[in-house]
Amino acid sequence: MSHATVMSHPTVESIRSIAVCGHGAAGKSSLIEQMLLKTGAVKPVVGENGSTLVDYDDLEKAHHHSIESHVTHFEYADKYFQLLDTPGYPDFIGQTIGALHGVDTAVIVVNAHSGIEVNTRRTFSEAGKRGLGRMIVVNKLDSENIDFPALLQSIQDTFGHEALLLTVPIGSGHDFKGVVNLLKGADGAKGALVDPAEHSVKLIESIIELDDEVTSRYFEGTQPTEQEIARLIIEAVATGHVIPVLCVSAKTGVGVTELMDALALAALPPNRLPHLAHKEDGSLVEIKPDPDGPFVAQVFKTRIDPYVQKLSYIRIYSGTLKKDDIVHLSGQKRSVKLHQLLRVQAGQTETIDSAGPGEIVAVAKTDELHTGMTLGDLEMDPIQFPTPMVGLAVTPKSRNDETKLSGALHKLIEEEPTLRLDRDPQTHELVMNGMSELHLQLVQEKIKKRDKVDVETHEPKIPYRETVQGTAEGSYRHKKQSGGRGQFGEVHIRVYPLPEGTDPVKFCSKDRFPSMREYKYDPELNFVWIDSIVGGTIPNNFLPAVEKGFRERMERGVIAGYRVKNVAVEVFFGKHHPVDSSEAAFKQAGSMALRNVFREARPALLEPVVTLSVTVPSAKLGDINSDMSGRRGRVTGMESAGGDMQTVVAEVPLAEVTTYARSLSSITGGQGSFTMEFSRYEPVPGNVQKQILDKATMAHEEEESDE
Repeated sequence: MSHATVMSHPTVESIRSIAVCGHGAAGKSSLIEQMLLKTGAVKPVVGENGSTLVDYDDLEKAHHHSIESHVTHFEYADKYFQLLDTPGYPDFIGQTIGALHGVDTAVIVVNAHSGIEVNTRRTFSEAGKRGLGRMIVVNKLDSENIDFPALLQSIQDTFGHEALLLTVPIGSGHDFKGVVNLLKGADGAKGALVDPAEHSVKLIESIIELDDEVTSRYFEGTQPTEQEIARLIIEAVATGHVIPVLCVSAKTGVGVTELMDALALAALPPNRLPHLAHKEDGSLVEIKPDPDGPFVAQVFKTRIDPYVQKLSYIRIYSGTLKKDDIVHLSGQKRSVKLHQLLRVQAGQTETIDSAGPGEIVAVAKTDELHTGMTLGDLEMDPIQFPTPMVGLAVTPKSRNDETKLSGALHKLIEEEPTLRLDRDPQTHELVMNGMSELHLQLVQEKIKKRDKVDVETHEPKIPYRETVQGTAEGSYRHKKQSGGRGQFGEVHIRVYPLPEGTDPVKFCSKDRFPSMREYKYDPELNFVWIDSIVGGTIPNNFLPAVEKGFRERMERGVIAGYRVKNVAVEVFFGKHHPVDSSEAAFKQAGSMALRNVFREARPALLEPVVTLSVTVPSAKLGDINSDMSGRRGRVTGMESAGGDMQTVVAEVPLAEVTTYARSLSSITGGQGSFTMEFSRYEPVPGNVQKQILDKATMAHEEEESDE
């Protein structure tokens, strides 16, 4: 096809949407570039510093690898291909997960020289969770010292014996001259690295197993027709019965045409996988890729482009979208007008008038759209991204840049679904949470390059919480007289522990609190406020001020400056003055009463505990287990991760794993990976609590001496 030709309206049957995934340096971007060049979809450009046409972003050029997913397209063999290039490092897995929600097939690229790496497994698994068709491409067969039979065995051990060769390499290293397509016979295979005839039989028998009639004819000596193979290989890939393995060198171009033939044959069309959505009443309905059906689309990626501002990338599942259409935002009572539709080719865009089911388009300058959102009257499940757990407190080097920094970070959160921003109520630090130290380092580079803001970072405080383990009672009288109207408020309270999981309805019974008038429950803090005031000792109009005083004290903390949770506070008595009492006086009395009584109720610190899933080579299991016990961790399970890898699941305090990525890399020589999810809060052991309190007291004393 010529550079200018673009299929104006690809049919649903002709579309092939494919995410190209795998570990870093496997050659994904180079492989896509080869396909774009071979089909004339783009013109050759001399890459800068080894960068590719696909990695057009300045940061990607500087780092020589993809940082975000990129959309490309070309036509080949009467098919319209939409290829999404995805980053190869686990730090940017959010971009890959988003891309997998825009496609029907995942191509996992394996570096023939390095073998199966951390992100090879992770992306294969993520594509499996999505129920996508999967294919494996072995790249870099032009590298020296490749043991291809051993590599194939490793692929099958890791990903299952459904992984079957579709093309066999002839020669390797400098002698990698071609491949044999096993569906076209095993002829011309002199110098093949494995026996083509044997692998051809395995492949064909696995494909036709799905049709009894074709199978019985085959065993009677009749070969399946091309049409039967074409029909059944789609079925086999869709069900995971066959995972085709292709062999290429993106650098020399060997095997790339055969790869495109295989993608045209075996990658799934939009009408092959079931896609479900919820109606307004909550019932599930299957979405059919019908151009005349109800409009359903999902935003799977957001990019803030310096030229066209915000770009929302959407995959259309049903119906037809035209420019200037007004579309409903699912789950919301509003609609938006989509002014401009864009077809995207890496860093380039062109306007189009309409798009139909299966197509991927971008919408510009629509602030109401966010990653994961469904457009239309049905609602698809939101995209589940992993929770970012590695934090850095961030401040601008220049005080004048505070507003600019806030704007820059909010833009990045739009683009990066695995980036979260929190403001610590105690320290007032702005904390950005990402997937890893590398992830956060690149966020800082992006802020500096795009928004011209220099930042300083340091490790944030661990978000400990304060609670009580005993019950106490006490009061506080706030009284000030300074000429004119004074201030007066007296509050008597009882403080109780409220363990996680306590049912507030059962806890706040009349047996326990005979004088209770009402209670309020705050699930976020697991906090109960109980009003047991009798006889108006605190007038009703002052009680909200007392509660406000409690809440402000709970935000500030009592013993170490951390938020309070898991407590119940009962207000049972007080005193007021007809002239001097005010809301301000009762707020102060409430705050100080809680501070004093809390200290008498055996205060304790709680720490966040995370569930850590660590995947490592089997030989490193002992090292990981002993490392966990040194971090106050508890191993709760172990399972095979395929090949020679094991996954250890452990519960460990967050404070012990803030820089775990570095430790794991040194233990495993870069062969380990991990995910981290918040689990719950648990009491801090006494010796650790003493260290934290000593530091907090020192900080408090320093503050006071500065005043």
